[in-house]
Amino acid sequence: MSTHAKRERLLLADLLEAAGPEAPTLCEGWACRDLAAHVVVRERRPDAAGGLVLGLLKERLERVMAEYTAKPYEELIQLIRTGPPKMSPYALKQIDEAANAVEFYVHAEDVRRAQPDWSPRALDPVFSDALWNRLERMARLTGRRSPVGLVLRRPDGRTAVARKGTPVVTVTGEPGELTLFCFGRQDAAQIDLEGEKPAIAALTTAKLGL
Repeated sequence: MSTHAKRERLLLADLLEAAGPEAPTLCEGWACRDLAAHVVVRERRPDAAGGLVLGLLKERLERVMAEYTAKPYEELIQLIRTGPPKMSPYALKQIDEAANAVEFYVHAEDVRRAQPDWSPRALDPVFSDALWNRLERMARLTGRRSPVGLVLRRPDGRTAVARKGTPVVTVTGEPGELTLFCFGRQDAAQIDLEGEKPAIAALTTAKLGL
Protein backbone atom coordinates (compact mmCIF):
# COMPACT_ATOMS: atom_id res chain seq x y z
CA MET A 1 0.00 0.00 0.00
CA SER A 2 1.40 3.37 -1.03
CA THR A 3 1.89 5.98 1.67
CA HIS A 4 1.67 9.76 1.47
CA ALA A 5 5.46 9.94 1.78
CA LYS A 6 5.95 7.46 -1.06
CA ARG A 7 3.59 9.32 -3.38
CA GLU A 8 5.14 12.70 -2.60
CA ARG A 9 8.63 11.23 -3.06
CA LEU A 10 7.81 10.04 -6.57
CA LEU A 11 6.08 13.30 -7.43
CA LEU A 12 9.10 15.27 -6.21
CA ALA A 13 11.41 13.14 -8.35
CA ASP A 14 9.18 13.68 -11.40
CA LEU A 15 9.03 17.43 -10.81
CA LEU A 16 12.79 17.73 -10.37
CA GLU A 17 13.38 15.70 -13.51
CA ALA A 18 10.93 17.76 -15.58
CA ALA A 19 12.24 21.11 -14.32
CA GLY A 20 15.91 20.35 -14.92
CA PRO A 21 18.97 20.86 -12.70
CA GLU A 22 19.29 24.63 -13.10
CA ALA A 23 15.61 25.49 -12.62
CA PRO A 24 14.87 27.69 -9.60
CA THR A 25 13.15 26.56 -6.39
CA LEU A 26 11.54 28.41 -3.51
CA CYS A 27 14.58 27.51 -1.37
CA GLU A 28 16.66 30.67 -1.35
CA GLY A 29 19.88 30.20 -3.30
CA TRP A 30 19.04 26.66 -4.40
CA ALA A 31 18.39 25.41 -7.91
CA CYS A 32 16.80 22.00 -8.44
CA ARG A 33 20.23 20.35 -8.42
CA ASP A 34 20.89 21.68 -4.90
CA LEU A 35 17.48 20.59 -3.65
CA ALA A 36 17.94 17.10 -5.11
CA ALA A 37 21.33 16.80 -3.41
CA HIS A 38 19.81 17.93 -0.10
CA VAL A 39 17.11 15.26 -0.26
CA VAL A 40 19.63 12.50 -1.01
CA VAL A 41 22.14 13.60 1.64
CA ARG A 42 19.41 13.94 4.27
CA GLU A 43 18.41 10.29 4.06
CA ARG A 44 21.58 8.61 2.82
CA ARG A 45 24.33 10.41 4.75
CA PRO A 46 23.34 10.63 8.42
CA ASP A 47 26.98 11.35 9.25
CA ALA A 48 26.55 14.72 7.53
CA ALA A 49 22.79 15.36 7.70
CA GLY A 50 23.13 16.24 11.37
CA GLY A 51 24.60 19.50 10.16
CA LEU A 52 21.05 20.58 9.32
CA VAL A 53 20.50 21.12 13.05
CA LEU A 54 23.95 20.92 14.69
CA GLY A 55 26.44 23.70 14.07
CA LEU A 56 29.37 21.39 14.81
CA LEU A 57 28.54 19.33 11.71
CA LYS A 58 27.80 22.25 9.40
CA GLU A 59 31.17 22.19 7.63
CA ARG A 60 30.92 18.44 7.08
CA LEU A 61 27.43 18.87 5.67
CA GLU A 62 28.68 21.54 3.29
CA ARG A 63 31.48 19.26 2.03
CA VAL A 64 29.14 16.32 1.51
CA MET A 65 26.53 18.54 -0.15
CA ALA A 66 29.18 19.79 -2.58
CA GLU A 67 30.14 16.20 -3.33
CA TYR A 68 26.57 15.19 -4.10
CA THR A 69 25.73 18.36 -6.00
CA ALA A 70 28.58 17.46 -8.36
CA LYS A 71 27.06 14.05 -9.15
CA PRO A 72 25.12 13.58 -12.39
CA TYR A 73 21.64 15.03 -11.94
CA GLU A 74 20.01 11.87 -13.29
CA GLU A 75 21.76 9.86 -10.57
CA LEU A 76 20.36 12.11 -7.86
CA ILE A 77 16.85 11.76 -9.27
CA GLN A 78 17.17 7.98 -9.29
CA LEU A 79 18.43 7.93 -5.71
CA ILE A 80 15.38 9.93 -4.65
CA ARG A 81 13.04 7.58 -6.52
CA THR A 82 14.55 4.39 -5.11
CA GLY A 83 14.50 5.74 -1.59
CA PRO A 84 16.85 5.20 1.34
CA PRO A 85 19.11 2.15 1.74
CA LYS A 86 17.63 -0.84 3.57
CA MET A 87 19.64 -0.18 6.73
CA SER A 88 18.40 3.40 7.01
CA PRO A 89 15.69 4.22 9.59
CA TYR A 90 13.86 5.93 6.72
CA ALA A 91 13.43 2.50 5.13
CA LEU A 92 10.83 1.72 7.80
CA LYS A 93 7.42 2.74 6.47
CA GLN A 94 6.27 4.35 9.72
CA ILE A 95 9.43 6.47 10.07
CA ASP A 96 9.39 7.37 6.38
CA GLU A 97 5.79 8.58 6.69
CA ALA A 98 6.44 10.53 9.88
CA ALA A 99 9.65 12.16 8.67
CA ASN A 100 9.03 12.57 4.95
CA ALA A 101 5.36 13.13 4.11
CA VAL A 102 5.56 16.83 4.99
CA GLU A 103 9.20 17.16 3.88
CA PHE A 104 8.51 15.87 0.38
CA TYR A 105 5.23 17.76 0.05
CA VAL A 106 6.94 21.06 0.88
CA HIS A 107 9.87 20.37 -1.46
CA ALA A 108 7.56 19.28 -4.27
CA GLU A 109 5.83 22.64 -3.95
CA ASP A 110 9.24 24.33 -3.77
CA VAL A 111 9.81 23.08 -7.30
CA ARG A 112 6.28 23.57 -8.64
CA ARG A 113 5.69 27.07 -7.33
CA ALA A 114 9.03 28.43 -8.47
CA GLN A 115 8.04 27.84 -12.09
CA PRO A 116 6.19 30.64 -13.91
CA ASP A 117 3.28 28.48 -15.11
CA TRP A 118 2.42 26.71 -11.84
CA SER A 119 -1.15 26.22 -10.73
CA PRO A 120 -2.57 24.90 -7.44
CA ARG A 121 -3.09 21.16 -7.14
CA ALA A 122 -6.05 19.75 -5.28
CA LEU A 123 -4.99 17.48 -2.42
CA ASP A 124 -7.19 14.55 -1.55
CA PRO A 125 -9.05 14.98 1.77
CA VAL A 126 -7.17 12.15 3.47
CA PHE A 127 -3.79 13.74 2.72
CA SER A 128 -5.10 17.18 3.72
CA ASP A 129 -6.20 15.78 7.07
CA ALA A 130 -2.82 14.08 7.50
CA LEU A 131 -1.05 17.38 6.88
CA TRP A 132 -3.35 19.14 9.34
CA ASN A 133 -2.79 16.50 12.03
CA ARG A 134 0.96 16.90 11.62
CA LEU A 135 0.69 20.68 11.60
CA GLU A 136 -1.33 20.68 14.83
CA ARG A 137 1.51 18.80 16.54
CA MET A 138 4.26 20.95 15.01
CA ALA A 139 2.54 24.34 15.09
CA ARG A 140 4.32 25.64 18.20
CA LEU A 141 7.68 24.52 16.81
CA THR A 142 7.24 26.05 13.36
CA GLY A 143 5.75 29.22 14.82
CA ARG A 144 8.25 29.77 17.61
CA ARG A 145 9.98 32.64 15.79
CA SER A 146 6.77 34.45 14.91
CA PRO A 147 6.97 38.06 16.15
CA VAL A 148 3.21 38.09 16.77
CA GLY A 149 0.49 35.78 18.02
CA LEU A 150 -0.27 33.25 15.30
CA VAL A 151 -3.46 31.23 14.84
CA LEU A 152 -3.92 28.75 11.98
CA ARG A 153 -7.44 28.15 10.73
CA ARG A 154 -8.89 25.75 8.21
CA PRO A 155 -11.84 26.87 6.06
CA ASP A 156 -14.10 24.62 8.16
CA GLY A 157 -13.19 26.59 11.29
CA ARG A 158 -10.78 24.18 12.98
CA THR A 159 -7.87 26.07 14.50
CA ALA A 160 -4.42 25.56 15.97
CA VAL A 161 -2.36 28.05 17.96
CA ALA A 162 1.18 28.32 16.61
CA ARG A 163 2.27 31.21 18.84
CA LYS A 164 0.64 32.84 21.83
CA GLY A 165 0.82 36.60 22.13
CA THR A 166 -0.62 39.87 20.94
CA PRO A 167 -1.34 41.28 18.49
CA VAL A 168 -2.72 38.16 16.83
CA VAL A 169 -2.73 37.28 13.14
CA THR A 170 -5.08 34.54 11.96
CA VAL A 171 -3.97 32.67 8.86
CA THR A 172 -6.77 30.86 7.03
CA GLY A 173 -6.23 28.29 4.32
CA GLU A 174 -6.29 24.64 3.36
CA PRO A 175 -3.91 22.40 5.34
CA GLY A 176 -1.40 22.20 2.51
CA GLU A 177 -1.27 25.98 2.21
CA LEU A 178 -0.96 26.43 5.97
CA THR A 179 1.87 23.89 5.97
CA LEU A 180 3.76 25.89 3.36
CA PHE A 181 3.16 29.10 5.30
CA CYS A 182 4.45 27.60 8.55
CA PHE A 183 7.52 26.20 6.81
CA GLY A 184 8.65 29.64 5.70
CA ARG A 185 6.99 29.80 2.28
CA GLN A 186 4.69 32.67 3.25
CA ASP A 187 4.89 34.40 -0.13
CA ALA A 188 3.92 31.25 -2.03
CA ALA A 189 1.08 30.04 0.22
CA GLN A 190 -2.49 30.74 -0.85
CA ILE A 191 -3.96 31.98 2.42
CA ASP A 192 -5.97 34.83 3.91
CA LEU A 193 -4.52 36.97 6.70
CA GLU A 194 -6.55 38.73 9.39
CA GLY A 195 -5.01 41.15 11.84
CA GLU A 196 -3.41 44.54 12.20
CA LYS A 197 -1.38 45.61 9.16
CA PRO A 198 1.95 46.01 11.02
CA ALA A 199 1.49 42.56 12.59
CA ILE A 200 0.75 40.99 9.21
CA ALA A 201 3.80 42.67 7.68
CA ALA A 202 6.02 41.37 10.48
CA LEU A 203 4.65 37.85 10.16
CA THR A 204 5.00 37.57 6.41
CA THR A 205 8.73 38.34 6.60
CA ALA A 206 9.47 36.25 9.71
CA LYS A 207 11.72 33.18 9.54
CA LEU A 208 9.12 30.53 10.24
CA GLY A 209 9.74 26.78 10.11
CA LEU A 210 12.09 24.27 11.62
